[in-house]
Amino acid sequence: MRVLTLGAGAIGGYFGGRLAESGADVTFLVRDSRKRDLFANGLRLVSPLGDYSAQVPAITSSEIDRPADVILLACKAYDLASAIEAIQPAVGPDTTILPFLNGVAHMATLNAAFGPQRVLGGLAKIALTLTPEGVIRHLNDWRYVTFGEQDGAISDRIQALKAAFDRTSIVASVVSDILRAMWENLVHLSTVAVITSLMRSSVG
Repeated sequence: MRVLTLGAGAIGGYFGGRLAESGADVTFLVRDSRKRDLFANGLRLVSPLGDYSAQVPAITSSEIDRPADVILLACKAYDLASAIEAIQPAVGPDTTILPFLNGVAHMATLNAAFGPQRVLGGLAKIALTLTPEGVIRHLNDWRYVTFGEQDGAISDRIQALKAAFDRTSIVASVVSDILRAMWENLVHLSTVAVITSLMRSSVG
């Protein structure tokens, strides 16, 4: 399974890094500045579950030379259009795209760009930060990913993807109602965001 991870920031770097640590074939699709940093310093994770540091393959969009089996899409919502453009050369007939974005609006955009047969629903529960030095810091023991087919099928490809995550310290769950789970997550995040904004304080 060839995995292309869009971004080597907090989420993409952590999930892609843990997969690489387990022996998976992972390449990071990044901008020039992050590529230079990865070549100079490697991918660096600091976590209560164990640190990881290694040289990892990193490319820019113009260097993609073959389709990926799985694309982990870890970008901000406002970067979705540029992310779609960046991964386009890596999307083949059998490519699976797993997005980790908050909300649900990105699903319609990805479906329109690549077809719903290529796009899984997904969400992540994890607390991370990317330091100015380029180190990904894992802040607690959350390391959960949930994903599934949009039509609810428990397909071979999501079972294979879960098996890949199961070889890491990440806790992966496959569900038959991923769109409902994504809506529930959006309601939760929206509620917390309103409360913390009104109170001008953190959840804690």
